[in-house]
Amino acid sequence: MNTTGNTILITGGGSGIGRGLAEAFHKLGNHVIIAGRRKQVLDEAVAANPGMSSAGLDIENAASIRAFATKLIADFPALNVVLHNAGIMRPENLLAQPEDLTDAEAMITTNLLGPIRLTAALLPHLQKQSHAAVITETSGLAFIPLAMAPTYNATKAAIHSYTQSLRYQLKSTNVQVIEIIPPYVQTELMGSSQASDPRAMPLKDFIDETINLFKTQPDATEILVERVKPLRFSEQNGPEKYSAFFKQFNDAMSANH
Repeated sequence: MNTTGNTILITGGGSGIGRGLAEAFHKLGNHVIIAGRRKQVLDEAVAANPGMSSAGLDIENAASIRAFATKLIADFPALNVVLHNAGIMRPENLLAQPEDLTDAEAMITTNLLGPIRLTAALLPHLQKQSHAAVITETSGLAFIPLAMAPTYNATKAAIHSYTQSLRYQLKSTNVQVIEIIPPYVQTELMGSSQASDPRAMPLKDFIDETINLFKTQPDATEILVERVKPLRFSEQNGPEKYSAFFKQFNDAMSANH
């Protein structure tokens, strides 16, 4: 993907990785539109980055996604890139689940159905552009699950699979399909303590390495910072080593929870 001259929609672009990527692409000379539910954080990001735009989006509401896409295309007809960053992550104790499964269903709706619905709504428009891209954001946890977050892992594994199928179906079109696979990053995805967790990759380092990969690998299908590669390729070591790594990883991650 060219890293300049695009009109890019970034969902969940008001904070965390989404805002980091929005600001980085903005500085490269792209028109960036950040979207999300929290108007205050969107307004703060736009105020700090003159020229950036924002739009309200309830990614959990199927009808509002269609209406959002229609208005977005009318307001920004040059739109040629969508980056699916919006996501929520909540821990779950499968031995003591509430009857309504609100957290699990919210994660599936936001993390999985949201990108699928928004892609479906925008794809006819993207195909009309001279060059376009759909960028999904999964997680190293799509490849080695964090046991305390089973539904979150499952949504990211599902988006990885969906991304592969989407890429294959669009192989003869002008739409690139790219997957960003973050490691554990210092954001507030799982609460404020994550932002300062020394086990997590500093956000600035993640954004810098990710943008450099976009610049140097314009035909990449996956954007992989070095820190996520042990997770991404863990299964290639065989079942026994994978099982040992799975236990080691989860023991280490659960030690402070």
